[in-house]
Amino acid sequence: MLDNDLALLYGVTTKRLNEQVKRNRKRFPDDFMFQLTPQERKKVVAMCDHLKPLRFSPHLPYAFTEQGVAMLSGVLHSDRAIKVNIHIMRTFTKLRELLLTHRELSLKVKTLEKKCAFHDGDIKTIFDVLRKLLGSPAAKEKRILGFRL
Repeated sequence: MLDNDLALLYGVTTKRLNEQVKRNRKRFPDDFMFQLTPQERKKVVAMCDHLKPLRFSPHLPYAFTEQGVAMLSGVLHSDRAIKVNIHIMRTFTKLRELLLTHRELSLKVKTLEKKCAFHDGDIKTIFDVLRKLLGSPAAKEKRILGFRL
């Protein structure tokens, strides 16, 4: 999430949020937060209408990972920041569960497809034999039993 979106959620200005992050820089390693490049900012602004004001900002925005968002609650001490952070963490947990469920379901479907592909030939053979057995008696070859004179 970008710094300005998080500032809106926490009810503070982007400047205030970034000040607190800079004061507590040790709490935000590179895998918790990073600054967008000018090219990345351009792409993000093009994709998201609500970020149009960033186009003219002299500052490059910061992006926070899930861990960075969680760490913000330790930096911002307002009641709203704590409530919002709890809600965000619950949302991240639900998303992770959905992704795991989707992955498990995908694996089950692939396994089922493999089983069906393997059995297709066997099922075709069974139907061919059934057709021969259920064919009309006239179509069957009659064998003459006994002696011929």
